[in-house]
Amino acid sequence: HILIVSQSTLESTNSMASATTSAAPETAATTTPTAKYIKWFSEIGIEDVPSVGGKNASLGEMYQQLTSHGISVPNGFAITASAYRLLVSEGDLGKRIHAALDGLDVTNTKKLQQRGEYVRELILAADFPAVLKQQIAEQYHELEKVHGDSCSVAVRSSATAEDLPDASFAGQQETFLNVRGLSSLLRSCQKCMASLFTNRAIAYRVHKGFDHFSVALSVCIQLMVRSDQACSGVIFTLDTESGFRDVVLVTGSWGLGENVVQGAVNPDEFLIFKPTLAKGFKPIIHRKIGSKELTMTYHPTRKVKNHFTEKSKRERFCLSDEEVMQLAKWACIIEEHYTTKRGTFTPMDIEWAKDGLTEKMYIVQARPETVQSQRDTSKLVTFEMVGQVPEEDVLSKGCSVGTAIGQGTAKVLRAITDMNRFRAGEVLITEMTDPDWEPIIKQASAVVTNRGGRTCHAAIISRELGIPCIVGTGDATEKVTSGEPVTVDCSSGETGVVYKGNHKFKVMEMDVGKIERLPGTKICMNLANPDLAFQKSFIPNDGVGLARMEFIVSNHICAHPMALLDPSKLEPSVQAQLMELTRGYRSGAEYFIRKLAQGIGMIASAFYPKQVILRFSDFKTDEYANLLGGKTFEPLEDNPMIGWRGASRYYDPAYRDAFALECSAVKVVREEFGLTNLHVMIPFVRTVDEAKRVVAEMRRNGLEQGKEDTALKVMGMCEIPANVILADQFLDVLDGFSIGSNDLTQLVLGLDRNSAIVSHLFDERNEAVKMLISQVIKVCRRRHKYISICGQAPSDHPEFADFLVDEGIEAMSLIPDTVIATTVRLARRAAFHTPLTSPIPTPVVTPVPSPSPVHHK
Repeated sequence: HILIVSQSTLESTNSMASATTSAAPETAATTTPTAKYIKWFSEIGIEDVPSVGGKNASLGEMYQQLTSHGISVPNGFAITASAYRLLVSEGDLGKRIHAALDGLDVTNTKKLQQRGEYVRELILAADFPAVLKQQIAEQYHELEKVHGDSCSVAVRSSATAEDLPDASFAGQQETFLNVRGLSSLLRSCQKCMASLFTNRAIAYRVHKGFDHFSVALSVCIQLMVRSDQACSGVIFTLDTESGFRDVVLVTGSWGLGENVVQGAVNPDEFLIFKPTLAKGFKPIIHRKIGSKELTMTYHPTRKVKNHFTEKSKRERFCLSDEEVMQLAKWACIIEEHYTTKRGTFTPMDIEWAKDGLTEKMYIVQARPETVQSQRDTSKLVTFEMVGQVPEEDVLSKGCSVGTAIGQGTAKVLRAITDMNRFRAGEVLITEMTDPDWEPIIKQASAVVTNRGGRTCHAAIISRELGIPCIVGTGDATEKVTSGEPVTVDCSSGETGVVYKGNHKFKVMEMDVGKIERLPGTKICMNLANPDLAFQKSFIPNDGVGLARMEFIVSNHICAHPMALLDPSKLEPSVQAQLMELTRGYRSGAEYFIRKLAQGIGMIASAFYPKQVILRFSDFKTDEYANLLGGKTFEPLEDNPMIGWRGASRYYDPAYRDAFALECSAVKVVREEFGLTNLHVMIPFVRTVDEAKRVVAEMRRNGLEQGKEDTALKVMGMCEIPANVILADQFLDVLDGFSIGSNDLTQLVLGLDRNSAIVSHLFDERNEAVKMLISQVIKVCRRRHKYISICGQAPSDHPEFADFLVDEGIEAMSLIPDTVIATTVRLARRAAFHTPLTSPIPTPVVTPVPSPSPVHHK
């Protein structure tokens, strides 16, 4: 059973402990034969949930099975559920609890509070059985032998219905940290048992259909990790918003982990891509620094306390890249173990801690994730705002949870004591939530908090309920007024927005599991926003035919690359803005490369291993000028549409250093992240010589074309008549073409597509345009080169899509909203070998839901 530590080791360890330093938390204790009501982690596994609850069973499973894989788990023991049953069976305690809870309406928050408090007081007032006191004391003494007198432990609940694959009772009961000494330990154990009847636990069992007396409580006694002097956090082995399976989400903050779990801080976030992590790459494809306002540490009398984090620590990540990678690898090992054990994919929700004394990392909890893992991925539900919302209607912004949109009357609550003022269907606006808020969260149409990250309590519960939630706004309780109607929009990616008023939105529901695929022609998609990449990857597709770099530069980088390289040419006020923007990075160049690589990496990983084609930057000079610091570096042109844009910038001395940053970002994605499915495309390349100069410039910056499957491919946009006329010569340099039908049409017909006066003449279906498209498709086919189209025409005009298929185009890249309809239509056409005249199936669009009553998923 237990590792028996030698006497010399004990003596050495005890002397060290008395000198203020204790043994590592995973070190095993010397134990007496197991007592009836006690089980050490080394004696239990995942099959023991009925006797020790989900948390303890999982800790035992990891302690026994995964330490050999290098995963460190702090040692400890479980007080079994039999001990809890012994406590409530003495006298008439059980009958009195029954009487208090029978017939309770948990939606009546006032009665729920009253009866919950009454039951807890009954348990706390009961005599703790002498046999339990004796056995707990004996086993705690074994820990003291190794880790010093009154060694610090965490006392956690472990319900027998907890951490199940389809229901998580995590957070429903109490946790006590830095518990020292036997008397304090015994009292904490009794409080833990009483917390089986917290208000939120009572309500949750009712909502999940569990009988109060079919669930018992085991108590976890686990050695503390000194994360109060380092950091801690939460890991999910999938993307918590979309359910995308191939990433690990690591969050962390300074101090003890309760602040992250409860949402008291906005933590740092890291996303790691699993498939290339397994191949030995370093794929941290996304990182975001959190504000980490509070740090929880030990306190001599109150056990723990919160204090404000010093500025220097708030402005840097709490984990190094190496530590992030270590945690991600451990998370994958844990997920793989539980998946094998259960025989089905089992994403995990894991808590970690770093010991500030030893610098070692530990896993302190692991449980199955219970929201996205239960989702039917064949059903795709998307929300979308109708029309543009005026900027003056924006009340607050934060981190979006989920992808839904909700509406209702705002109710600002400053404290849990105000919960009786909340009405079903309202939008809850508050500082942060903990499990005590769950009865009213279940009645809310949306939740907005000032504090918290994507793994905080408000986020987890809202995600489970399927309601929109925005966390970490910082100012929602000040900017939103109780009683005003609001719209909570989480549909546009990472940033969620609270709007004043009820704005129209639509809900589209599609069964993507039954989509017919088109033989012969690939249907790809155009994508610009990395925040939507995971969500859009569930649409049936053949990769990304056009990834637009401009969105990442405008919305994630927010500055002109030359301004980042040479800020000395800028006004002092602009320099100050750049300094704030690049805080935490060693230089403006590093900022640009890393932010761009992360945006590209999100898109490339979402569709891996399918091909993703990134178009290098194609801003016009007036668009570049609008970036921060841009006016200093951009000329004023009369017609930017056909001016200094695309390929002509990349080798120009005025921009070539900025193009080097773009190349470096691509190099990071392919070589550091391991995303070799990423390829590049040169826009607006006017001459064959210009194509050669750009390829040479890429080579100078470390990007080499190759012929192997995973080697870099360099495509060109076919959007200038010269590209078609000299297609053979261009294809001696390039690996293929993607037709940009918008620019090609305007240059064939000699009109400005931005001019409203001649807009009626703009039509990609013009015979001259179609002749050129047909010609370039034939040349590419003859040369065995890639040929696709990424313009809007096949999305807008079904007959144009028919034309492209008949001409033998290899791929069509469409906006995501039209991928399914176009795929279905072309597949049906191919099946009948004739163009269709019947209506195209369209997504089911449900009416905008009323804010009340609330219908949760």
